[in-house]
Amino acid sequence: LTACAKNYPDAELKLQFAGSDELAAQIRQGVKPDVFAAANTRLPEELNAEGLLSKPVVFATNEFVLAVREDSAIAGLKDLTAEDVQIAIGSESVPIGEYTRESLAKLPAALEEGILANVRSNEPDVKGIIGKLTQGAADAGFVYVTDVNATDGALEALELPATLEPQATYGAGVVAGAREPEAARAFVDGLVDGPCADALRDAGFGAPAG
Repeated sequence: LTACAKNYPDAELKLQFAGSDELAAQIRQGVKPDVFAAANTRLPEELNAEGLLSKPVVFATNEFVLAVREDSAIAGLKDLTAEDVQIAIGSESVPIGEYTRESLAKLPAALEEGILANVRSNEPDVKGIIGKLTQGAADAGFVYVTDVNATDGALEALELPATLEPQATYGAGVVAGAREPEAARAFVDGLVDGPCADALRDAGFGAPAG
């Protein structure tokens, strides 16, 4: 989004990045950005049901992966149950945390329990998980493949079995009471087909189905 912001000459885009749940909470408290985009569709749909957001559109998808450092001996999920492994995941309230728990719940109970027993950190966003990994404070974490790609090789993405893959979809809409509703709608449309859609594909995000 930072890369595509310069392609909107008729509007000055100010981007604020935080956990999707934190941004949604701010809107519920009366903060009025023009656009809200989240790493899931649940939060935009809830805000829409509350009359705080236009009908959301799905604008991107992402791949859910297990991230480890480049030199890690961890090769898969079973390695996460070893006594000395420390895992960082997203908190329950943020999309990455929801996706993580949704996926782990599909595992055999003993494997799920063994992995969760080694969780040492529940982070408020993906940035926190990536930070723990790159700083050596965690050995593995569940994130999106685009976040691993952005580390320039410092981290490696281990693909998960297809049966565990959650449907990681991103939704966005125009906030009710937006100061610039027309520009906001143009930006949301551009997330699906436009400069920001192109930037998302370049960064490794998938296109929405349909």
